[in-house]
Amino acid sequence: MFGKRPDGRLLKKLNPFDRIIPYIMKERSDSMVMFEDSFDCAAMDEYIRASRANGLPMSYMHIVIAAMIRILATRPKLNRFVMNGRLYARDKIWVSFAIHRRLVDEDVETTLKLCFEGTETLKEIVKAINDSIEKERSHTESNETDKVADLLMKTPSFLVKLVINFLMWTDKHNMLPHFIMEASPFHTSFFLTNLKSLGINHIYHHVYNFGTTGLFLAMGKEKTVPVYRNGELVPVKSMGFGLVADERFCDGLYFAKSLRLFRKYLNDPSQLEEALEAKVPDINL
Repeated sequence: MFGKRPDGRLLKKLNPFDRIIPYIMKERSDSMVMFEDSFDCAAMDEYIRASRANGLPMSYMHIVIAAMIRILATRPKLNRFVMNGRLYARDKIWVSFAIHRRLVDEDVETTLKLCFEGTETLKEIVKAINDSIEKERSHTESNETDKVADLLMKTPSFLVKLVINFLMWTDKHNMLPHFIMEASPFHTSFFLTNLKSLGINHIYHHVYNFGTTGLFLAMGKEKTVPVYRNGELVPVKSMGFGLVADERFCDGLYFAKSLRLFRKYLNDPSQLEEALEAKVPDINL
């Protein structure tokens, strides 16, 4: 309470405009902005082939997550969130993503949430993701996120709405139980959905009002598109993505520069092989 949270530190050195915006745009649904871009897959395909030949299986999703982690570590405003009209900065980087144990209609989707310092190498991030997915798919029992959801849904139906509203109120006033915050995929630096794995195009996925998610990235299935190069049209394999962001914690210029850096990493994943010496600290801390 009184500004203290286990998942972030209150920012105090903000200009008046940045401080008033969260009171005007009270919810994340009021402040969503949407970005769309696409990337030439050639560099990632080549890197993935070489990595698999060396015994480290990876996919586009691994590179995208690693690139986002590196960006949040060096562009700290993207790792902020708004709660109850105030801005907070996270000390660590959390990523949430949904998986299916099997790609069949009867399978139940579940969500994984991993924590990173932000200084990890691409190899370390790939291993952490693969280990987490393998653990989830090899166990039949529920993970912590599913256990909390199951516990809530054991509440009589007429009380579920009251319980959820109460939890949102405690979160707003920094009193949400820590075990729920740790298990919640909605309390995260960014959320990713890999629609490529489902064989469909990217979407614009809303950021949730519950929790602290400020960035939601949706990867789409790659496709061949015509690109004008050296005076002629050539077919290029391209992957699109949609990003929905909470605009209250940084401005458009900051987002634009961050997206250029994202493109740089996807065009050359080898830049993520070296560990980051240190994260860039938020200037308000």
